[in-house]
Amino acid sequence: MAFFSGLQVKKLNEHSATVIVKHKWINQNPFRSMYFAVMSMAAELSTGILANGNVYKRNPTVSMLIVNLKASFYKKAVGVISFECYDGKKITEAVETAIQTNEPTTVICTSVGFNEQGEKVAEFLFEWSFKQSTTQRK
Repeated sequence: MAFFSGLQVKKLNEHSATVIVKHKWINQNPFRSMYFAVMSMAAELSTGILANGNVYKRNPTVSMLIVNLKASFYKKAVGVISFECYDGKKITEAVETAIQTNEPTTVICTSVGFNEQGEKVAEFLFEWSFKQSTTQRK
């Protein structure tokens, strides 16, 4: 779905991620703006890529799962929309806590979508859960 919608990771480091998506026919709603599910997908990717980077090849393995989502919409989303997440440090701390305590840990990550004029069009809050697995990597 992300491929068909045209999602692109534009920036990625250990602290932040930016995902862009362009308003086009395939991802528009009947009101000729970007469909909310497409924006949700881009916003989730901006948080999820940071989360995945923190659990990738961990030993012991750590599972990750979205357990809650809240979204707010402020302006009609047209043109290129950039979703930015700056919660890499919070995610790292949550994963480390899950490993050290052997208890599930959650963290709320924020992804804000901006249009080409720099105006906020949407804000998503994803609650990620991290849990140490009993499986060891080989």
